[in-house]
Amino acid sequence: MNEPLAIQLRPNCLNDIVGQEHLVSQGKVLYNLVQHKKIFSMILYGKPGIGKTSLAFAIVNELNLRYRSLNATINNKKDFDVVIEEAKMYKGIVLILDEIHRMNKDKQDLLLPYLESGLITLIGMTTSNPYHKINPAIRSRCQIFELHELSFENIIQGLEKAVQKNLLPSLKIEEEAIKAIARLSSGDLRSAYNLLEVAYYSSSDFHITIKTIENANFKPVFFHDRNEDGHYDVISAFQKSIRGSDVNAALHYLARLIEAEDLDIIYRRMTVIAYEDIGLANPGIGPKVDACINACERLGLPEARIPLGNMVIELALSPKSNTGHLALDEALEDIRKGNTGNVPDHIKTNAKDYKYPHDYPNSFVKQEYMPANLKGRKYYHPKDSSKFESSLKKIYEALERKFE
Repeated sequence: MNEPLAIQLRPNCLNDIVGQEHLVSQGKVLYNLVQHKKIFSMILYGKPGIGKTSLAFAIVNELNLRYRSLNATINNKKDFDVVIEEAKMYKGIVLILDEIHRMNKDKQDLLLPYLESGLITLIGMTTSNPYHKINPAIRSRCQIFELHELSFENIIQGLEKAVQKNLLPSLKIEEEAIKAIARLSSGDLRSAYNLLEVAYYSSSDFHITIKTIENANFKPVFFHDRNEDGHYDVISAFQKSIRGSDVNAALHYLARLIEAEDLDIIYRRMTVIAYEDIGLANPGIGPKVDACINACERLGLPEARIPLGNMVIELALSPKSNTGHLALDEALEDIRKGNTGNVPDHIKTNAKDYKYPHDYPNSFVKQEYMPANLKGRKYYHPKDSSKFESSLKKIYEALERKFE
């Protein structure tokens, strides 16, 4: 079977790398390491298709280093044993390890002493944030480099290089078709190469036009992997767009989550938004979100998109207030710092001198409820976010005056 175009175009040196100028351009860290013929264990992380594996192979090829390539998910402990024995035989080896965040404890324990001694130099690749997903013992022995998302111009540059390499004989491609492929790839160079190759072989005369791409019925590619950082970026953008009252952006990110068929995360985000971002400005929104979720569960996709669209528009346009959860967070911070104190005697269980508010006019009686060392502490700081919270603010301030 012929190698995919993306594999054939894999760079052999840093100069062939597309993008990542912050790492590989003259004077930058990886450029200087290669110039000094020195390499350290490292972790390369970033979204799919932006050149992590290409960069790893470019480094070892340019330095002419002995290396082995494994995948933490696919390869077993015996495969790692083979690499270790080879490292002992040749007094050192570079291990290029894909999906490093999936390496189990047995493999980690096996590698650690050899990473420590320098017998094995590790270049790990991951789409996950290594500070969250990779064992600290491994992480502490590696330099961590984040690869940046490729720009539209970077993808165009990569496609033009692919055309110049003449790996697709008799290829003719219009400039607008190159731009269309770049747009469809959404920053994923591997995806761009794959689109180019499919368009080439799906055309009758190896001439790629906009019509060729339309006939191939490509679906726009956006980074959305439910197990990796890109998924959480979309979730974050969804909530922040609603918080910022941008209806159109909120609907865009909702559409991406619907397209990924991730209803559970939509439900959770809408629920937390109702209480974290809208809160006391519109307290009726929480039950509305619950009703929307119930309707979606009955309907399923694709009809579930209808109540979801309505709900997200209302969430985005609702007045916002975060005073409720910030008040509790301040209280929690006191608890975690040890600022607790004893419960006042008169409000302890079965306290004889407790004053029952309902026995007093307007159900109010002046007595201290806070521990003595926290007397006067205020957590709730109301806003005039809506008529409802403004009315709460007036009540709160009136009660404060009575207590004082």
